[in-house]
Parts: sequence; C-alpha cells; structure tokens
Amino acid sequence: MSSQPLTYESEVSASLLDEVEARSGQKLKTCYQCRRCAAGCPVGEETGITPDRLIRMIMLGETESLLNNPLVWKCVACFTCGTRCPNNIQTARITETLKQIGKKAGIEPCNPRIAEFHDAFVTSVKHFGRFNEMEGMAIYETKSAIRDLIRGKVKDVIDDAVTQAKLAIGMSKKKRVHVGVDRIKNRSELKALFDKAKKS
Repeated sequence: MSSQPLTYESEVSASLLDEVEARSGQKLKTCYQCRRCAAGCPVGEETGITPDRLIRMIMLGETESLLNNPLVWKCVACFTCGTRCPNNIQTARITETLKQIGKKAGIEPCNPRIAEFHDAFVTSVKHFGRFNEMEGMAIYETKSAIRDLIRGKVKDVIDDAVTQAKLAIGMSKKKRVHVGVDRIKNRSELKALFDKAKKS
C-alpha cells in the first residue's frame, strides 16, 4: 500500500489535534504507532489510509488531506481498531468527528453518495427513532438523483432507478422489504439529543 509523505504544519497541528480529541473523546496523543489497528482494518487496503496514519495526519495538522481522504467516509465503524489498540483509541469516533468538521467547513465529501446515505440515515432516525427503510432510501435516492441531474448525468439517474427497481422487486419476492413504520416511545427525548448535538 503506497502513500504520500506527510508534512508538519506547526500552526494548525496543535489546534486541530485538540479539537479532534475534544470532540471525539479519543486520546490521540497516546497513539505510539504500533499499527495493530492497521492490521485489522477491513477498509485500510481499499482506502490506502489506515487508522494509525489517520491519527498521524491529525497530529501533523494535514487538514486538507484529512477531510478529503476515503477512510473518513468508508470507515464501517466495526471498532476492530479500538479492540486491538493498547490505548483503546476508536477510529470510528475520529472519522465521525472529521465528517462533522468537513461539513461545517463546507468541504465536498470525496464520496458524495456515502455522505448522502449518511444524511438520509440520520434524518430517518431523527423522525422515527430508528431507520425507516422506505423513507431513508427515498431520501437517499432523491438526493443522489438531484445531484446527478444538476451535473447533467441523466443516463446515470435512469440506470440507477432501473437498478434500484430490480433490487426492490427481488427483495420483495424474498419478503425482505419492510414497508411498515416503527416508532420509538418518547421521541421528544431523541429530539433533545439531536438539538444538543447540533449546538455542540
């Protein structure tokens, strides 16, 4: 796995490191690059960035590279890294923090479809307290279609609609499509959590 050399930016490294630590709740300064996390990361080979390197990039203040690297969006939050880490550093907490920082800064995600699914998932959970498949996928597909239409990719929109329709039919035949609406009790408590997260 090849990678670009890292550079140290002293002006931003300390503030970035402090911000990520504070927001993620992870003690990045305790990482001594043993790479046990890298050995177990299921997406490290695909993304070209492993959890240890991500932490190193934060320590060196490589903000632009951090917010535009595929690990931030392709981390599956399996927590294998934290299980293997001698200091219990959870990369999933870090990648979520970097997503928030990138979104606040208005930086285009390196993989928009993953970002759109992420937003659709959170929106649906906010409404019902759990992910509603019909609503979530409708939001996701609509956002993806609008983005492609704006860029003039009409054929991509049609092809994706056909693919999704075939998938839905196949899943329906196997009774894998849930059309009901399940809600949790006390959704006001969930709303309070979302409001608190939005302010932080």
